Amino acid sequence: MSHQKQFRVVGILAAAFVLVLAFHSTASAAVPCESLMGLKLTDTTITLAQSVEAGKFAPAAAGGRGGGGNAFADLPAFCRVAATIKPSSDSDIKVEVWMPATGWNGKFQGVGNGAWSGSIATNDLAAGIRKGYATASTDTGHEGGSASFALGHPEKLIDFAYRAVHEMTVKGKAITTAFYDNSAPKFSYFVGCSAGGKQAIKETQMFPADYDGVVAGSPGVNWSGRALQTIWVGQAVAQAPIPQAKFAAVNAAAVAACDAIDGVKDGVIENPRVCKFDPQVLLCKAEDNNSCLTAPQVETARKIYANVSNSRTKQSLVAGLSPGSELGWTTMAGAQPFGAGVDLFKYVVFGDANWDFKTLNWDTDLDKTLKASKEMDALDPNLKPFFDRGGKIISYHGWTDPQISPGSTVDYYQTVLDKMGGASKVQENYRLFMVPGMNHCQGGTGTDQFDKLTALENWVEKKQAPASITASHSTAGKVDKTRPLCPYPQSASYKGTGDTNDAANFVCK
Repeated sequence: MSHQKQFRVVGILAAAFVLVLAFHSTASAAVPCESLMGLKLTDTTITLAQSVEAGKFAPAAAGGRGGGGNAFADLPAFCRVAATIKPSSDSDIKVEVWMPATGWNGKFQGVGNGAWSGSIATNDLAAGIRKGYATASTDTGHEGGSASFALGHPEKLIDFAYRAVHEMTVKGKAITTAFYDNSAPKFSYFVGCSAGGKQAIKETQMFPADYDGVVAGSPGVNWSGRALQTIWVGQAVAQAPIPQAKFAAVNAAAVAACDAIDGVKDGVIENPRVCKFDPQVLLCKAEDNNSCLTAPQVETARKIYANVSNSRTKQSLVAGLSPGSELGWTTMAGAQPFGAGVDLFKYVVFGDANWDFKTLNWDTDLDKTLKASKEMDALDPNLKPFFDRGGKIISYHGWTDPQISPGSTVDYYQTVLDKMGGASKVQENYRLFMVPGMNHCQGGTGTDQFDKLTALENWVEKKQAPASITASHSTAGKVDKTRPLCPYPQSASYKGTGDTNDAANFVCK
């Protein structure tokens, strides 16, 4: 054989070998899905190991939250594993792990829950496998959306607070490794918003080895503070309610006072913390109507904006809602107090399902509340173990969130800066993006759509720290505005020329 032919044969063989390696690393699972029924894991029983054909997932069989059947018609073939984990005698943690049958990206993703949610997040599992992730979700150890499970069940409360997510992560990675023929995930990420955002931060605090990076959206890190704010606002509303029909007028006045501070009048308040808005400007001059507030209603509005504070020590417990959030005030300032906040007092603090929110005593009940909520709060500012491993946090929060105070996320971030030695010691591991005009996790007048996960992947895997993240706003499915999201405390500043709906005409300052 000539040297030329030898080189050609060697080249063909080498190319074939590369293709085999690539196929093995990203394409096919090496063990049958159903064989995972025999997998032995500590405190764990595998209850389902089922191959699901492409487009054949039936959401009704999942027992968790999901959309209609058509929402899952585009899913690839995957291996669906369900398990029950019992780390304590009173634990009953359900988890599901979905793993692409082919095209696995070599990564693991944990997804979060909302409020007191006790269900598997099928929509989020589906989103994960669409991107090629082996994805895991947990019901946090109970069923339903109330905290009633916690009454008389301290171990279940611990499961909800942090243990279920950690167990899901450890067991989920083990299941993933077994399915892909002893190939462990190269990278692991957690993505959550609201309670899921709190779960993300809690993981970095308590189990720094679980994930390489987390996305923590609208994180309820101050779980006790949000509950106290529920009662703070609820008691004010009980004394002087503001009819929902007036919320639009309050919002219009706040936007009028604060919108143009950033140099662009676009109906969005860029940074409410530099906005000085007093609802006194809406005081009725004559008869009461939907465009003005009575004197008692002005005081209620002021209470909603004000920090919740300890009446004895004057210490701030949680930041108030921001100017611009008024269109969503039904959540906190509606006819009844926010249920997720009231639940903490009924089932955790006082152990009384009939507890009346009007009876909270701001002098005597605060210490009891903070003590009872300690496991659920995620306020520990010491993230050194997570940072030392190279862990990354992308956190975000909408400034007009009416459910979890955006200021509480800013305040937690500041405690991390204070603890860890300032921005220079934190910014290479933790960046916070405040989103003007965005409501709770999404929605609102601001640019609420952006790819958090890709930004996190690039940071962890390619060392590309996010100097900004481009976000968009859509109306009727069509993008009508883009804007850069900037690492706090920076905000987007208009360059002075060009379309103000184009992110290219803004810079982070």
